[in-house]
Amino acid sequence: MRIPLKKLKDQVVVVTGASSGIGLTTAEMAVERGARVVLAARSDEELRETTERLNRRGRRAAFVVADVADEHAVQRIADRAIAEFGGFDTWVNNAGVSVYGRLVDVPMADKRRVFDTNFWGVVYGCKAAVRHLRGRGGAIINIGSVLSEFSVPLQGIYSASKHAVKGYTDALRMELELEGAPIAVTLVKPGPIDTPHPQHARSYMAREPKHRPPVYKPEEVAHAILRCAQRPLREVVVGGGSRAMIAMAKAAPRLADLYMERTMVSGQQRDLAPNSDEDSLYKPSHDRRRHGEHPGYVMKSSAYTRAVVSDGRWALPFVAVGAVAAAAIAAASRRSRISVAAGGAGL
Repeated sequence: MRIPLKKLKDQVVVVTGASSGIGLTTAEMAVERGARVVLAARSDEELRETTERLNRRGRRAAFVVADVADEHAVQRIADRAIAEFGGFDTWVNNAGVSVYGRLVDVPMADKRRVFDTNFWGVVYGCKAAVRHLRGRGGAIINIGSVLSEFSVPLQGIYSASKHAVKGYTDALRMELELEGAPIAVTLVKPGPIDTPHPQHARSYMAREPKHRPPVYKPEEVAHAILRCAQRPLREVVVGGGSRAMIAMAKAAPRLADLYMERTMVSGQQRDLAPNSDEDSLYKPSHDRRRHGEHPGYVMKSSAYTRAVVSDGRWALPFVAVGAVAAAAIAAASRRSRISVAAGGAGL
């Protein structure tokens, strides 16, 4: 079923986790492109100042202080959008928290908190959005991660929460299609993005967390989100490097495991002590930065992602290259296993 979506300039867009990073970038870009926006997060002062700035050229934004781990608070976001603008057309479930550390070292309370925000926050947001959009049509855009497709050491519970978001999003999409509801459901899967995510995460490592390259600007994720608000897409991976990692994980999972083990432990740590007072696991960060502190080069855009969200036909060459790469990886993996087996047989 083809679901028509409004042009962005005619939409009201709800964005959770809108006080910094991807959420703030998406809200600001949406207003710049003519949409009205409802920003939601836990940070009262930051949301208030951002909303006042966005409204200097007219009534384009409203805000709600809400913790998405609270179902009633999430419903208040929808209620505010309806009271302020008469409803909403796109709901972006973006709020998220994270913990770095070995799974055996992360306390159960922290693991539950990650799921309360990253998974149950999406569930509550989808419930509120479906209730409103079922009668008028629109889009639900859930922010998963490249870690919705594979896991990495030191981000185990975050990876698990994003796997859960993917499973929930896929099932919701199918159920709404069967029902004939005019709601497009998209999963956006960013790779490493230069936001304050590593600084906001709680860490049980001896060194400060960081992203492993390639790293992309949050504007690239926001661009993909706002394109999906106007053109229904099933899912979008942000970053060609991330797409290649997914291909490797699917084509040669054991090889991918070994690669992660050898590169992602040191690759996710800087030579700095972690700032234990800055994490936002249980409290707002009061940090309104779009960008983070990645110490290396940050990619300005992704040709792969731009091709996917502009016109799927232009993405075919990238998909073909990815398929060839995946086949090559799988063949290399098989040759490696055969070589090991042959060597073992001669012992």
